[in-house]
Amino acid sequence: MNRRVFLALLLCICSLTGRAQSVEGNLIDAVTLYGNGQYAQAGKILQTLSVAAPEDDALWYYLAQTQLQAKEYDAAERSLLKAVALDSSNYWYRHLLGRLYLMQGKVEEGKAQYESLVKAFPRKSAVVYELLEVYLGSRDFEKALSTLEEIEHQRGLSEEVARTRYDVYTAMGRQEEGIATLEQFNKQYSSPAILSMLGDYYLAEYSDSLAHARYSEALSLDSRYIPAVLGISEVYRHMRRYPDYFNTLESFFTAEDIPASSKTMYIGNMSRSLDPKILQLHREGFDRMVRQAAQTHPTDSSMLSTVGSYYYGTGREKEAGEWFQRAADLYPESLSQVATYVQYLSLQEQWEPLRERSTQAFERFGELAFLDYANMANYQLEDYDAIIGHCRYLLEHHASDEKLCLGAWSMMGDAYHAKGDSRQAYKAYEKALKLDPSYAPVLNNYAYYLSMEGKKLKKAYKMSRKTIEAEPDNSTYLDTFGWILHLMGKDLEAKPFFKHAMLYGGKESAVVLGHYAEVLEALGETDTASVYRKQAQRLEEKEKK
Repeated sequence: MNRRVFLALLLCICSLTGRAQSVEGNLIDAVTLYGNGQYAQAGKILQTLSVAAPEDDALWYYLAQTQLQAKEYDAAERSLLKAVALDSSNYWYRHLLGRLYLMQGKVEEGKAQYESLVKAFPRKSAVVYELLEVYLGSRDFEKALSTLEEIEHQRGLSEEVARTRYDVYTAMGRQEEGIATLEQFNKQYSSPAILSMLGDYYLAEYSDSLAHARYSEALSLDSRYIPAVLGISEVYRHMRRYPDYFNTLESFFTAEDIPASSKTMYIGNMSRSLDPKILQLHREGFDRMVRQAAQTHPTDSSMLSTVGSYYYGTGREKEAGEWFQRAADLYPESLSQVATYVQYLSLQEQWEPLRERSTQAFERFGELAFLDYANMANYQLEDYDAIIGHCRYLLEHHASDEKLCLGAWSMMGDAYHAKGDSRQAYKAYEKALKLDPSYAPVLNNYAYYLSMEGKKLKKAYKMSRKTIEAEPDNSTYLDTFGWILHLMGKDLEAKPFFKHAMLYGGKESAVVLGHYAEVLEALGETDTASVYRKQAQRLEEKEKK
């Protein structure tokens, strides 16, 4: 209840009942506190007054209000029951008690309370609708239908009654009766909403002609009624009348009073659901539709990203990037818009702008994911010092996050190795392994780099062994372990690991193929070795291109 109404109602009741001045004054003080949001203080006063004046029904009602604010539902129920017992003719006491029952999940008690209210106060039409909501919420559909009959008897047939009756019949699995209800309403009254509901039903039933008729009738009443516009456009699409489909939707996409969010939702759903062949065949029409939406909302962030996604999904990455960039430039403080553009740049392998944008984004938002994108670009640009700097930042500012530090030491080791500084690389790897001695990526890289230098092969063997025990189907780890065995002169033992690697992606790596060829060569299997060596050479040539 509105606080001012609440206070006014109290004052009115107090003046009419002629309470003692002290009780009345304290009661007014309590309600004033309540009106100011000081519920606890008001409740204390009312609790004290309830002892002094237990026969005051209004006092119990207001005490229940403060208890509701404190979520003391059981106490509020007791207070309201006392108020109702003292004055059962008060509508507001009984109404609040019914609401409280529902809030507590006591559906049957709430239902009974509302039913008694309807009988006791037949002119209170609002409570009839509330009872209807109770019936619908508890799926008591037969009583809901009876209540609708009562509403119709009191106030006549209305669009709201017709729509609700349709919903009830549909929930009962009696949709045909629901449709008959709508059709009957349509014979007596004209409503774009009801006609559009009928159109939706017939469209779902593949009755395109009936759907078209109902949507057309709705549009004859209101040419800009959006549900009917969208509905009849779907009829045209089903009938493959694409020129009519695009022309009909023009009013939807160019209307400035229709929210951009409605249009972005339509474009997104369309892009995901339509057959790519249809999008390609009628690209000009779909493009025009998307342009109309963008021209109507040229600075809406969701529209810009949606248009970008549309172009990306239809294979036009360059155009998509222009829209993503526009959104990121217009809304530099929007994390989602900036992140979308950064992700786009990474997918397009545009390393320079990716490094610039992700570094700026990290400085602005502080999200560590942007550092990952920056480091991805730095690796490709061979800016290893920048990567090391980022890792040191993480280690300094997030020293308590072991998982993050583990990744930082690992990445730093890789960067140092790429620079040719094995000593610093191995120091970083050792730091990582102190945090997690079983961390496979570091174990594998550390072992492989040692093997490439021909150093500490026993240590490399032990580390590599852990990786294949943890991930026995990882072709990279299998290659490292097999290569270490080869360097240790154990080619016969190495061969099965390379064969296993071939089954799990090894054939896609020129390095793995080349290593396997050397092992086969060492075993005297020169012909087979030649086959794998040629495959490795072809992959290398392909990668260079």
